[in-house]
Amino acid sequence: MERPDQRRPRVSRLPHVVVLGGGPAGCGAAFQLRRTGKATVTLLERQTVVGGNAGSFEWGGQWLDYGSHRLHHTVAPEILTDIKQMLGADFGDFDRHGRIRLRGQWLHFPIKPVDLLLRLDKGFAIGMARDMVMRKLRKADEGTTFASVLRANLGHTMCEHFYFPYSRKLWGKEPETLSGIQARKRVTAGSFGKLIKRLLKPVGGGKYYYMRKGYGQISQVYADHAAKLGAEIALGWGAVKVTRSTEPGYTWTITAEQGTERRVIHADHIWSTIPITLLAKITEPAAPAAVMTAAQQIGYRAMVLAYVQLPVDQYTTTDAHYFPEANVRVTRLSEPKNYFRSTAPKGTTVLCAEYPCQVGDEIWSMSDDELAALVAKDTATAGIPLPAKPIAVHARRLAQAYPTYQMGYEKPLAALDQWAGSQPNILVYGRQGLFAHDNTHHALFMAYSAVDCLTNSGFDDAKWAGYREIFKSHVVED
Repeated sequence: MERPDQRRPRVSRLPHVVVLGGGPAGCGAAFQLRRTGKATVTLLERQTVVGGNAGSFEWGGQWLDYGSHRLHHTVAPEILTDIKQMLGADFGDFDRHGRIRLRGQWLHFPIKPVDLLLRLDKGFAIGMARDMVMRKLRKADEGTTFASVLRANLGHTMCEHFYFPYSRKLWGKEPETLSGIQARKRVTAGSFGKLIKRLLKPVGGGKYYYMRKGYGQISQVYADHAAKLGAEIALGWGAVKVTRSTEPGYTWTITAEQGTERRVIHADHIWSTIPITLLAKITEPAAPAAVMTAAQQIGYRAMVLAYVQLPVDQYTTTDAHYFPEANVRVTRLSEPKNYFRSTAPKGTTVLCAEYPCQVGDEIWSMSDDELAALVAKDTATAGIPLPAKPIAVHARRLAQAYPTYQMGYEKPLAALDQWAGSQPNILVYGRQGLFAHDNTHHALFMAYSAVDCLTNSGFDDAKWAGYREIFKSHVVED
């Protein structure tokens, strides 16, 4: 069944922006567009909830995230003020309490100098000291790969015992096959100088912000407030076709589907936060063959999230455990109750184990029981065994968890970006849109920046280009 959108051109009307995707970037833009009164808005989100990979859901009597998420203290002041006002009493400010398993020893994360003195493996410490001296005496060529950039800046010891084993699990690739840009975007302490600075003054001071109903509450309150200001938040509707509009006064027509129902929406602007590869596939007339080929040449790392419910109030006091070591398959284990310092529900807690993988591989295809057994095996190997058999297990699968920057990825990505930029009144932004490694506060900054570029005379491309340069400086904070 198809029904036309009811909007029609009218005299002196505001431009209509259709936002594709209801993650932080999409919801943030919908809110800011309506608050500033710059446009009318329809936001299309294929899922029945907002948040995307930064969303939350209820299971086991508590709110859970898609992995370990927190809002960092480096969030822009304007954005932080908005989030605080929207969340009210559901907004909390906490000290981080994570830890890393390194060569059989647990180190506090963010790393504390005293922890290094008391707990760091002596062989590792000697190797690090030697690498620091050699780095001073002889500056190595960074090269162009993930491996060469980190080895030149952090030395053999840190790379071989921490970053390289972790990257093999996280990306499923050898470090030499990944682009050096991956190192610069994913490794905050990418040099000895930055590492020492981080030890003395952790990013955000070792603190974070979190929400009573999970991390996804950020996207939810943005969507709720956007709706109150007149935005249409169309949940369950996924864009399936984007064509040049034949409706007078509009630039684009978007066809969206929800089950067997179909609707068409006319837009002056499309702001797309969905994967740029998907946008290329649904746009008509079709992108040139070279662009479609480029869309096949960049890809994502998938993730299986295994949630196990335990019959205890608390597993540990740690919010997130990190596992760079190769003898366990899990990369990170979080306990959501600890993020907001919650004591409810009594008698149970849930752990979230993160398993990077590829769609269709062994991990992706595991049953709930097999995943629970893997979590039990990994935690036992790491010296923190489960206190009891799980009373329930739940799995969520993310097909596009992280962009993968393989060597040479820049060329096909540039072809896609150039194509998108050549389309009138189409703006591509956000983590999935720009194929970028970033945090939620970066995605929200992109949303606010986009709204800043929309003027009475149209979209200021030159100003947006300036913002794009700022986006390039964003580095993921863990």
